[in-house]
This record gives sequence, structure tokens and C-alpha cells, in this order.
Amino acid sequence: MGLLSADNLRDTLVAWLFVVVQFALLVVIVLLPAGDTWVSPAGLDLVARLLAYIGLAVLVIGLVNLGRSLTPLPSPVPHGELRTGGLYRLVRHPIYTGIMALAVGVTIRSGSPAVAAATVALIALFTAKARWEEARLRVRYPGYAAYAARVPRFVPFWPTGQADHPA
Repeated sequence: MGLLSADNLRDTLVAWLFVVVQFALLVVIVLLPAGDTWVSPAGLDLVARLLAYIGLAVLVIGLVNLGRSLTPLPSPVPHGELRTGGLYRLVRHPIYTGIMALAVGVTIRSGSPAVAAATVALIALFTAKARWEEARLRVRYPGYAAYAARVPRFVPFWPTGQADHPA
């Protein structure tokens, strides 16, 4: 009973790979020195700063809203339950949304093409990670498909489409 099946082991390894790559990209975004390729005008700098603060707030609230279902891995926990309230009423992945908003805000202010590239890679990673995670959420929670059909993945009020929630 303690042994993992090949499918479970593969899923666990893929889940940890998502987490490790995500962490590495976040370290790059936060720790790379600022560049001088562009300078944000004062108004854009203020918007970028607000976006980063809003992203941080969304991240923290998303973590709190997830409660006992919180896990570092993009896999449902056995004792978890489908969360559709709080920020999860607006987007399916508010934690990812918060991190992406924070990263975009930092990137705008950075003046660094390397930070911008890491942020684009992070957004691509979150898109792949969310799709991978949602396939497992559909299996674990019978109501997930209906939830995904009405709630956008990352951006509140963004129209959901068939590609966003395959059958």
C-alpha cells in the first residue's frame, strides 16, 4: 500500500518539477539586478508598483481562501475540497494570478530584458501548470468541469472558452 504506482510516481515528479522551475523563475525575477534597457515613466511606474502590491494581496488572500486544500504541489490533496468562494469565485487560480501580477509589476519597473524573459517564462509555466492541475481536479472533484466553464482561469471577468476547459 505504501508503494506508488508508476502513474502516481510520474505525476508526483512532474508536480515537483513545476514547483522547482516556478521557484527558480521567481528567484531570477526577484534577484536579478535592475537593468537600464527602459525607464518607466512615473505614471507607469506607479501602476507597476500598484500591480505588484495587488498581486501580493491576491496571492495572500488566495492562500487563505484555499485553507486545508493548500499544497505546494499542483495536485489535489486527499483531505481537500473544491473551493469556489472568496477569490475562487472570480478566478480558478488566484494564487497564480497574484504571483503573475506581482512578477509583471516587478518586470515593468526592472528595466531588464532578462527579468522580462523570466516573467514571460513564468506566465507560460503557470498556463501549463494550471492545465495539468485542472486535469487532476476534474478527476478529483465531479463539479470542477462546471466550475471551470463559468469561472476564468487567471483574469477576472475574462471570457472562458472551450480551450480553457476541455472535456
